[in-house]
Amino acid sequence: MLPTTILIDEAPRCVVRPNDTKALNRFLRNAKDFLLAEKPEGKITHRSAAEDEMAKWKDALALHQAWGGSDEDFFGVPL
Repeated sequence: MLPTTILIDEAPRCVVRPNDTKALNRFLRNAKDFLLAEKPEGKITHRSAAEDEMAKWKDALALHQAWGGSDEDFFGVPL
């Protein structure tokens, strides 16, 4: 999958790149407490990452790779 922006009440919270829809749904379920930390009653949605969000994700991936991390081990970055 392409990088996906996770939104809380339509505000970007993080950009992740899950392997498939099943992984995305698992992340949303398991990360609910993290995602809703500031808005416990918020609504979680997702969409394709915008250009500026994609740039932040690529920068974080480059930093991850600089220390020797693999592309497959990198999942996402908070916004």
